[in-house]
Amino acid sequence: MWRNALQRLKQDITLAARNLLRHRRRSLFALGTVGGGVVAFLLAGGFIQWIFIDMRESTIHSQLGHIQLVRPGFLSGGQSDPYRYLIDEAPIDSTQATDTPAIKTLAPRLTFGGLLSKGDATVSFIGEGIAPDLEAPISRAITVLRGKDLTESPENSVLLGEGLAASIGAEPGDTVVLLGTTAGGGVNAVECQVAGIFATITKAYDDVVLRAPIGIARSLMRVSGSTSWVVLLDDTAHTDATVQQLRASLDQKAFDVVPWSDLADFYNKTVELFTRQVGVVRLLIALIVVLSISNTLTMSVLERTSEIGTAMAIGVKRQGILQQFISEGLLIGVVGGVGGIAVGLLLGQIISSIGIPMPPPPGMAHGFTGQIAITPALAFDALVLAITTTLLASVFPAWKASRMIIVDALRHQR
Repeated sequence: MWRNALQRLKQDITLAARNLLRHRRRSLFALGTVGGGVVAFLLAGGFIQWIFIDMRESTIHSQLGHIQLVRPGFLSGGQSDPYRYLIDEAPIDSTQATDTPAIKTLAPRLTFGGLLSKGDATVSFIGEGIAPDLEAPISRAITVLRGKDLTESPENSVLLGEGLAASIGAEPGDTVVLLGTTAGGGVNAVECQVAGIFATITKAYDDVVLRAPIGIARSLMRVSGSTSWVVLLDDTAHTDATVQQLRASLDQKAFDVVPWSDLADFYNKTVELFTRQVGVVRLLIALIVVLSISNTLTMSVLERTSEIGTAMAIGVKRQGILQQFISEGLLIGVVGGVGGIAVGLLLGQIISSIGIPMPPPPGMAHGFTGQIAITPALAFDALVLAITTTLLASVFPAWKASRMIIVDALRHQR
């Protein structure tokens, strides 16, 4: 049974290919329509996919890391009183980290806040106390615009976000004062030197954040320990598996294991917005392809009316006529889809090598050079889109051809 079905399908595809070759101009138009739609879908989707990947990795390597280990309740109450959630020692020691192949770096952070002063200017800030050497792999997406990184600076140095530095007119080499409320409720101040000015992909973050060695932060707040430990993995794809592994090994009453995706609110909303836009592009392309292919096959039915009548007169059933035209639509979808994917991949590589200059989008202070990232999943979606739309477009013309009256079809254009 399966052998007969495959043989019948082979015959239908062979006959469909011959019919398409007989009407080359119309077939090339149909293939061009499908291929053009696939190329447009791949380039638009590939650009957005690149934005997703770049934003994800920039968010991870500038702010969040892949995983954060915190005390239960820190995410909801830590902003108002971070010192209730201090972690005295690393939740996992170096041996455990080594036993987990995916873990690349484990670094402490201390979240604090206060006032930043330079001369007569004073602004509020959110501080991150970090271990510069351990943070270097995590913070590779932080761009030091002016000055030096903390790894190249004295112990009493700080890095200021671009917007925060601009609000008080600070430049590298300037002396600033950090004023904060200690864990015990007192007031403390520390004098520091501005090592550099940094920027990330998020302007709101750069407007309020400064980074200081964790020793300076502990001295200012008069605490020990840290508010979180940040885990960097060798690959973002290993995040879920490592989260499950850490949750199984750590005391859930003492620690929360939080993946980066739970903290990246701006990234999640951007992905949701752009995904809907890709859906709209897909719908528009599908409509264009359906209308074009349907019109092409309808014209083919009209021109081949006598041929259809002859085939039915010699015994071809209506189902056979239906299958013939649907097979033509399927072949157009497969060939047009594969050809469109090949052209899209080539154009994507060319465009990526040149780059796409982009102005600063909302929420970012600097523009960027975009690329096209066509993933296997995106290419598969494009092929499915091509085949689905051409099959859908061929249904009505095929049904119309199969419902012809033999006598009327034979007398057509006579």
